[in-house]
Amino acid sequence: MNTPDRTQARSGLTELSFTVSGRVGRPCAEVYEAVADPEQLSRYFTTGGARGRLETGATVSWDFADFPGAFDVKVLEADPPRRLVITWASGEAADGSGTTRTTFEFEPIDDDTRTLVTISESSWRATLDGATAAFGNCEGWTGMLAALKAWVEHGVNLRDGFYA
Repeated sequence: MNTPDRTQARSGLTELSFTVSGRVGRPCAEVYEAVADPEQLSRYFTTGGARGRLETGATVSWDFADFPGAFDVKVLEADPPRRLVITWASGEAADGSGTTRTTFEFEPIDDDTRTLVTISESSWRATLDGATAAFGNCEGWTGMLAALKAWVEHGVNLRDGFYA
């Protein structure tokens, strides 16, 4: 009987990554600001609060009521209003660095009346635990995109009461 190897992918896959995207009905600069500004981020995403603006070289703190315990987020790149790259600690990092990397890209569409937001995350180990963590984060970023859209377009916090 051949059983699945739970620690190493048999296909040669060494790292897991994913990309999610959505369109927000506001200009690029406004959507970017809703992610970079800790006050706004705290109102629709980081339910336990965000501390520190997402600026190149900054280390900020994010906390979630549904996953309590603040954690550090390091900003590798901030290029307003088009791109943010962040990293944070993960026990499931593929490269041994102990971190995963998330990239936000903000693309103006329809003469900058709308914004295509694309979030890519990489550096997850190709293991059962790495896949579980990556799928969980993929779900989280997809929810963040929906919450971002509701917040920026309508001032509604979709996460309010969602997890507790």
